[in-house]
Amino acid sequence: MPEGFNFGLAPVNENSRAGFVALIGAPNAGKSTLLNQLVGTKVSIVTHKVQTTRAIVRGVAIEDDSQVIFVDTPGIFRPKRRLDRAMVDTAWGGAKDADVVAVLIDAKKGINEAVERILNELEHIKLPKVLILNKIDITKRDQLLELAAKANEYTKFDQTFMVSAINGSGTKDILKYFSEQMPKGPWLYPEDQASDIPLRMLAAEITREKLYLRLHEELPYISTVETDKWEDKKDGSIRIEQTIFVERDSQKSIVLGKNGQTIKAISKAAREELTEAFETKVHLFVFVKVRENWSDDPERYRNMGLDFPH
Repeated sequence: MPEGFNFGLAPVNENSRAGFVALIGAPNAGKSTLLNQLVGTKVSIVTHKVQTTRAIVRGVAIEDDSQVIFVDTPGIFRPKRRLDRAMVDTAWGGAKDADVVAVLIDAKKGINEAVERILNELEHIKLPKVLILNKIDITKRDQLLELAAKANEYTKFDQTFMVSAINGSGTKDILKYFSEQMPKGPWLYPEDQASDIPLRMLAAEITREKLYLRLHEELPYISTVETDKWEDKKDGSIRIEQTIFVERDSQKSIVLGKNGQTIKAISKAAREELTEAFETKVHLFVFVKVRENWSDDPERYRNMGLDFPH
């Protein structure tokens, strides 16, 4: 049962609906950006780096009498390492457990090998399916119509939407549609809850986002961040200690930077966003440690909300 799940919530009225929509797609299709737009607040980190989302992140949106729980899954790609396999398994698991599957395609890139694999695999999922073409702000209309027709040749979609996740264009139509597709029943989360991601994990994810934004090309995506300590102070502020784990000393030097300037900049950016997100002063302390082959450690996977693939 997902953390934060609440079966004790009474329906808002007899018309109440609640259900799950899985967002799947190739890496960097824009799923996290779209999720944040639909929910109306940041629940999933966004960077230029592929495979940024690792575990399943649920964002909760409310439209009329419906509560729509969007499941942002890791990008689906050809796995090479154990961490890759865990992420891809998690993505397909999230899709199969939903009420509706929404496939997001970067319209600018079109149907490449990664997208083609996803569309072929969808034939085996017997759930309502929706196609979402993203980046319409930078794609010609003729290209969009051609892409929609081509995608529907692989598997039949119940509906096709065209959006710009970055500026929100078209997202209201998506939310309206999904709200009508959800099964009748009580809401599953409190009305004011935007996500079920634990605060400790959200804090770690925000720091990981700043890490990737700062060191986009220089650092392997396999680096990770964990929240070690969380203390609510008497004055209402929060003290957070985190560790950035890398696999080699050379990577540690990159993260620290000359005279510690890089880690200071990453910490400052993370602290500012955490202060805004938690609406209180945050004292953030970030350390860097080398842990060789951490991606073979089952405990690290549990901390990220992933199953350890054998």
